[in-house]
Amino acid sequence: MTRRSWWTDSPASAVLLPIAGLVAAIGLWWLATVVFTIPTYLVPSPPDVLARFVKDPVMLMSATWTSLLETIEGFALAIVTGIPIALLIVRSAILERLVYPLLLMVNAIPKLAIAPLLVVWMGFGQAPKVLMVLLMCFFPIVISTAQGMKSTPAELVELLRSLNASRAQEFFKLRIWHAMPQIFTGLKVAISLAVIGSVIGEFVGSTAGLGYLIQQSGAAADTALAFASITLLSIMSIVLFYGLVLLEHLLLPWAQERR
Repeated sequence: MTRRSWWTDSPASAVLLPIAGLVAAIGLWWLATVVFTIPTYLVPSPPDVLARFVKDPVMLMSATWTSLLETIEGFALAIVTGIPIALLIVRSAILERLVYPLLLMVNAIPKLAIAPLLVVWMGFGQAPKVLMVLLMCFFPIVISTAQGMKSTPAELVELLRSLNASRAQEFFKLRIWHAMPQIFTGLKVAISLAVIGSVIGEFVGSTAGLGYLIQQSGAAADTALAFASITLLSIMSIVLFYGLVLLEHLLLPWAQERR
């Protein structure tokens, strides 16, 4: 193994390189605020944002918890509804031609345009935010699952059929397991969109959550609070994404070996 491959494949690099990139980004941000003497009310420096964390930790953690719950609930609903629909699409060519245009139409609609309608229909509670997250996540989950199941090698399908396997056995013992790497790819795309969906829902009609704090900070010209909320959203998105990466490594070690 070469020195370069040892470093890039080592667990230490997987932790240290992202931390180094984050520290460098924060350093450049801090340097820019000092060199260009940017006023705090326009772009706060990292110490200003940290001071805002220290000033209102309870409020920020409560808002983070609200946004996290909305994100996880909507993402879970997208999995529960999206994967079965993908299975139905793969099983039936007629259903695929019937449903795909509808999926494309719903995905093409700007979600920000739907958010006010969800508030009118469902009120200012948690439900419209969860539904917004569902709408953001649904399409990539369905597409990745369907394409993954369609990519099953034909020779494996023929082998299973030669053993008199039923259609259900073909799907659940072969196709879905062969599609798992692509399913996880769709899930990792969807989890980032889930965080965006929760923020969009909170922008339009909410009294809690990080999106609500960002909106309120804009009205009060409290940019430090806005940056603190954005930082928490970024951390939440990173943790959820790498949580899925870890789950993929635990459940699909054979996929890593194949790659």
